[in-house]
Amino acid sequence: MPQSARDRFDVIPHAQGRVGAHRAENPGMRGWFVLLWAAIATVVLIAVGIFAAMLTMGKIGFDQSEPLPSISRTATSAPPALDTTYAVFVLNATGVNGLAAATRDTIVNAGFAAGAVAPGDADTQDFPTTTVYYKTEADKAPAQALATLLGATKIAQSDRYGDDVVPGQKQLTVVIGRDLAKNAPTTEPTPADTSGDGASG
Repeated sequence: MPQSARDRFDVIPHAQGRVGAHRAENPGMRGWFVLLWAAIATVVLIAVGIFAAMLTMGKIGFDQSEPLPSISRTATSAPPALDTTYAVFVLNATGVNGLAAATRDTIVNAGFAAGAVAPGDADTQDFPTTTVYYKTEADKAPAQALATLLGATKIAQSDRYGDDVVPGQKQLTVVIGRDLAKNAPTTEPTPADTSGDGASG
Protein backbone atom coordinates (compact mmCIF):
# COMPACT_ATOMS: atom_id res chain seq x y z
CA MET A 1 0.00 0.00 0.00
CA PRO A 2 1.47 3.30 -1.00
CA GLN A 3 2.20 5.70 1.92
CA SER A 4 0.83 9.23 1.86
CA ALA A 5 3.14 12.17 2.07
CA ARG A 6 3.86 13.61 5.51
CA ASP A 7 2.44 17.02 6.31
CA ARG A 8 2.50 19.45 9.27
CA PHE A 9 -0.01 17.45 11.26
CA ASP A 10 2.38 14.56 11.42
CA VAL A 11 4.90 16.65 13.33
CA ILE A 12 3.72 16.92 16.98
CA PRO A 13 6.14 18.65 19.35
CA HIS A 14 6.76 16.92 22.67
CA ALA A 15 5.75 19.88 24.90
CA GLN A 16 6.36 19.71 28.62
CA GLY A 17 3.69 20.91 31.11
CA ARG A 18 0.28 20.18 32.38
CA VAL A 19 -1.89 17.90 30.40
CA GLY A 20 -5.64 17.76 30.92
CA ALA A 21 -8.57 20.11 31.58
CA HIS A 22 -8.65 22.61 34.52
CA ARG A 23 -11.56 21.94 36.89
CA ALA A 24 -13.17 24.87 38.76
CA GLU A 25 -14.43 24.64 42.40
CA ASN A 26 -17.70 22.95 43.09
CA PRO A 27 -20.17 25.89 43.49
CA GLY A 28 -22.43 23.81 45.79
CA MET A 29 -19.79 23.56 48.54
CA ARG A 30 -19.32 27.33 48.63
CA GLY A 31 -23.09 27.96 49.07
CA TRP A 32 -23.30 25.72 52.14
CA PHE A 33 -20.31 27.47 53.68
CA VAL A 34 -21.92 30.92 53.28
CA LEU A 35 -25.23 29.64 54.64
CA LEU A 36 -23.52 28.21 57.74
CA TRP A 37 -21.79 31.49 58.54
CA ALA A 38 -25.03 33.43 58.03
CA ALA A 39 -26.82 31.15 60.52
CA ILE A 40 -24.04 31.57 63.10
CA ALA A 41 -24.12 35.36 62.70
CA THR A 42 -27.91 35.39 63.13
CA VAL A 43 -27.73 33.38 66.37
CA VAL A 44 -25.01 35.67 67.74
CA LEU A 45 -27.01 38.82 66.91
CA ILE A 46 -30.13 37.41 68.58
CA ALA A 47 -28.18 36.48 71.72
CA VAL A 48 -26.60 39.94 71.91
CA GLY A 49 -30.00 41.58 71.47
CA ILE A 50 -31.57 39.51 74.28
CA PHE A 51 -28.64 40.26 76.60
CA ALA A 52 -28.84 44.00 75.89
CA ALA A 53 -32.60 44.02 76.51
CA MET A 54 -32.27 42.20 79.85
CA LEU A 55 -29.45 44.53 80.88
CA THR A 56 -31.58 47.58 80.03
CA MET A 57 -34.56 46.26 82.03
CA GLY A 58 -32.36 45.53 85.04
CA LYS A 59 -32.94 41.78 84.92
CA ILE A 60 -29.20 41.25 84.99
CA GLY A 61 -26.33 43.42 86.13
CA PHE A 62 -22.65 43.43 86.84
CA ASP A 63 -22.91 44.86 90.33
CA GLN A 64 -22.10 42.08 92.79
CA SER A 65 -22.91 44.17 95.88
CA GLU A 66 -25.69 43.23 98.27
CA PRO A 67 -29.13 43.53 96.63
CA LEU A 68 -31.44 46.26 97.82
CA PRO A 69 -34.13 45.06 100.23
CA SER A 70 -37.60 44.86 98.78
CA ILE A 71 -40.16 47.28 100.14
CA SER A 72 -43.10 45.56 101.74
CA ARG A 73 -46.39 47.35 101.81
CA THR A 74 -48.85 46.48 104.51
CA ALA A 75 -52.42 47.58 104.36
CA THR A 76 -53.33 50.22 106.89
CA SER A 77 -55.91 48.81 109.27
CA ALA A 78 -59.16 50.71 109.52
CA PRO A 79 -60.01 52.31 112.85
CA PRO A 80 -62.52 50.40 114.97
CA ALA A 81 -66.17 51.26 114.48
CA LEU A 82 -67.99 53.38 117.04
CA ASP A 83 -70.01 51.41 119.57
CA THR A 84 -72.95 53.67 120.36
CA THR A 85 -74.30 51.35 123.05
CA TYR A 86 -71.96 52.95 125.59
CA ALA A 87 -72.81 55.80 127.90
CA VAL A 88 -70.24 58.60 127.79
CA PHE A 89 -69.21 60.95 130.60
CA VAL A 90 -67.51 64.10 129.27
CA LEU A 91 -65.36 66.08 131.73
CA ASN A 92 -63.87 69.46 130.91
CA ALA A 93 -60.42 69.69 132.52
CA THR A 94 -59.22 72.85 130.77
CA GLY A 95 -60.92 75.81 132.44
CA VAL A 96 -62.38 76.81 129.04
CA ASN A 97 -66.14 77.24 129.12
CA GLY A 98 -68.36 75.25 126.80
CA LEU A 99 -65.94 72.48 125.79
CA ALA A 100 -67.83 69.70 127.57
CA ALA A 101 -71.14 70.71 126.00
CA ALA A 102 -69.58 71.04 122.52
CA THR A 103 -67.92 67.65 122.86
CA ARG A 104 -71.21 66.11 124.02
CA ASP A 105 -72.91 67.45 120.88
CA THR A 106 -70.20 65.87 118.71
CA ILE A 107 -70.71 62.50 120.40
CA VAL A 108 -74.51 62.63 120.16
CA ASN A 109 -74.34 63.64 116.51
CA ALA A 110 -72.21 60.55 115.87
CA GLY A 111 -75.11 58.31 116.97
CA PHE A 112 -74.88 57.98 120.76
CA ALA A 113 -78.11 58.32 122.71
CA ALA A 114 -78.55 61.89 123.95
CA GLY A 115 -79.68 60.70 127.37
CA ALA A 116 -76.54 58.58 127.73
CA VAL A 117 -73.99 61.37 127.13
CA ALA A 118 -73.49 63.75 130.05
CA PRO A 119 -71.14 66.77 130.24
CA GLY A 120 -69.45 67.92 133.42
CA ASP A 121 -66.41 69.68 134.87
CA ALA A 122 -63.35 67.99 136.28
CA ASP A 123 -61.63 69.01 139.50
CA THR A 124 -58.58 70.20 137.55
CA GLN A 125 -58.27 72.94 134.96
CA ASP A 126 -54.89 72.20 133.44
CA PHE A 127 -55.11 68.61 132.17
CA PRO A 128 -52.56 68.37 129.31
CA THR A 129 -53.76 65.59 126.98
CA THR A 130 -57.33 64.64 126.16
CA THR A 131 -57.82 61.03 127.24
CA VAL A 132 -60.60 58.49 126.82
CA TYR A 133 -60.77 56.17 129.83
CA TYR A 134 -62.18 52.65 129.62
CA LYS A 135 -62.82 50.16 132.40
CA THR A 136 -62.05 46.66 131.03
CA GLU A 137 -60.00 45.24 128.17
CA ALA A 138 -63.23 44.60 126.26
CA ASP A 139 -63.85 48.36 126.26
CA LYS A 140 -60.49 49.23 124.67
CA ALA A 141 -61.58 49.17 121.01
CA PRO A 142 -64.71 51.30 121.64
CA ALA A 143 -62.53 53.76 123.59
CA GLN A 144 -60.11 53.99 120.65
CA ALA A 145 -62.98 54.61 118.24
CA LEU A 146 -64.35 57.39 120.44
CA ALA A 147 -60.89 58.94 120.76
CA THR A 148 -60.55 58.92 116.96
CA LEU A 149 -63.91 60.67 116.64
CA LEU A 150 -62.83 63.45 119.02
CA GLY A 151 -59.27 63.80 117.73
CA ALA A 152 -57.81 62.55 121.01
CA THR A 153 -54.45 60.79 120.92
CA LYS A 154 -54.58 58.90 124.20
CA ILE A 155 -56.69 56.18 125.80
CA ALA A 156 -56.12 54.62 129.21
CA GLN A 157 -57.62 51.87 131.33
CA SER A 158 -58.95 52.95 134.69
CA ASP A 159 -61.58 51.76 137.13
CA ARG A 160 -62.00 55.27 138.56
CA TYR A 161 -65.04 55.92 136.38
CA GLY A 162 -67.99 53.56 136.61
CA ASP A 163 -71.63 54.02 135.66
CA ASP A 164 -71.86 57.72 136.51
CA VAL A 165 -74.22 58.52 133.61
CA VAL A 166 -76.62 55.56 133.38
CA PRO A 167 -76.55 53.08 136.26
CA GLY A 168 -75.68 49.59 135.08
CA GLN A 169 -74.67 50.66 131.54
CA LYS A 170 -71.12 50.25 130.29
CA GLN A 171 -69.43 53.61 130.07
CA LEU A 172 -66.51 55.50 128.55
CA THR A 173 -65.21 58.70 130.10
CA VAL A 174 -63.67 61.54 128.14
CA VAL A 175 -61.44 64.00 130.01
CA ILE A 176 -60.82 66.99 127.75
CA GLY A 177 -57.28 68.34 127.95
CA ARG A 178 -55.51 71.50 126.88
CA ASP A 179 -54.44 69.90 123.58
CA LEU A 180 -58.03 70.14 122.30
CA ALA A 181 -58.61 73.54 123.92
CA LYS A 182 -55.49 75.35 122.64
CA ASN A 183 -57.43 77.18 119.96
CA ALA A 184 -60.42 77.98 122.18
CA PRO A 185 -60.72 81.41 123.78
CA THR A 186 -59.63 81.53 127.41
CA THR A 187 -62.37 82.36 129.92
CA GLU A 188 -62.78 82.28 133.65
CA PRO A 189 -62.38 78.79 135.21
CA THR A 190 -65.57 76.78 135.56
CA PRO A 191 -66.70 75.40 138.93
CA ALA A 192 -65.12 72.14 140.01
CA ASP A 193 -66.98 68.87 139.61
CA THR A 194 -69.05 68.34 142.76
CA SER A 195 -69.68 64.68 142.07
CA GLY A 196 -66.22 63.75 143.34
CA ASP A 197 -65.04 62.43 139.95
CA GLY A 198 -61.82 63.99 138.74
CA ALA A 199 -59.30 63.59 136.01
CA SER A 200 -56.52 61.13 136.28
CA GLY A 201 -53.05 62.51 135.77
